[in-house]
Amino acid sequence: MSVTQADKAEWFLKLHKKGEPLLMPNAWDVGSAGILGWLGFQAVATTSSGHAATLGRLDGGVTREDAMAHATELSAGTDLPVSADLENGFADDPDGVAETIRRARETGLAGCSVEDYSGRPGDPIYERGLARERIVAAAEIAHSGPVRMVLTARAENLIHGRDDLADTIERLQAYQEAGADVLFAPGLTSAQDIRRVVESVDRPVSVLALRGAPSTGELAALGVARVSVGGAFAFAALGALREAAEELRDRGTYGYLERTALGVQAARSAFGS
Repeated sequence: MSVTQADKAEWFLKLHKKGEPLLMPNAWDVGSAGILGWLGFQAVATTSSGHAATLGRLDGGVTREDAMAHATELSAGTDLPVSADLENGFADDPDGVAETIRRARETGLAGCSVEDYSGRPGDPIYERGLARERIVAAAEIAHSGPVRMVLTARAENLIHGRDDLADTIERLQAYQEAGADVLFAPGLTSAQDIRRVVESVDRPVSVLALRGAPSTGELAALGVARVSVGGAFAFAALGALREAAEELRDRGTYGYLERTALGVQAARSAFGS
């Protein structure tokens, strides 16, 4: 029996356990999602920056239409729950965010995230009241109908030049009250700060794996419920491509074939059935 969207969404929420973090890598296409599933991961997320790179664009260059097509493709291409990075909901106003979530629900997704980053250089973070109303609107759509999508609310202060943990926590608390299922403040790297966030809210907390952040075991001890990697895996793959291409161009040698063999083995194992 095939796994339904409702099954995926229900299972995805259950995978969020405080102190037993779901390791949720970010896939950038169906093939990468398939390999991650073969490796034993239980859910995947999209990556806005990684997806943009597949289109020859930078992060922020993906349209709502692009994101919906990408979500549909990944959701249909794997039995794993897929959560989509929907950036700021591709809208400033709550009604626009609601429309994005309404469309996302039709793609087969198990979950999605909405952030409070406005994209405006001079005013990068939405005013807290508006930011809360945007999550209210998103939650109303995500939780209605036969499929209860898992909504992640993101507080973006720390990665956009606003090093204000108190405001970040207050925002996460507001998003919890607004109906978010999971709370996420990318940019946290201090164990002390992560503990403060976890202890300040009653929803599962997601952490972005960054250089200098605690290990996944340490995050578990801090009560974290989910760990994601953002665009890191996608850009690691692009980094390997660059290294191979530069070796061929500059040295005329084929050392990259050793890594190629590992990739071929993974593809055959993941896609052979």
